[in-house]
Amino acid sequence: MFLHIGGDVVIPVKNIIAILDIDTTTISKDTKEFLRIAEEEGFIESISNDLPKSFVITENEKKSKIFLSPISSVTLQKRSGFVNDISNL
Repeated sequence: MFLHIGGDVVIPVKNIIAILDIDTTTISKDTKEFLRIAEEEGFIESISNDLPKSFVITENEKKSKIFLSPISSVTLQKRSGFVNDISNL
């Protein structure tokens, strides 16, 4: 199953490591440092020109990628839960 995270981007649910709210998590200096380093190393992809509300950490073939999404983490988590509920049928 796939999760639409904004724009024209859909990712396989199995590749998602975490869906995080950008406002609450960037209060921590460790998270800010993590995102800064990830951006410097080219692991971050902004999928919209809109202000990001969440970020999604993924891994595919042992390569990590972080997507900045204009969709809230709550909405993305609900969508991914809905997908999981369907796959359990």
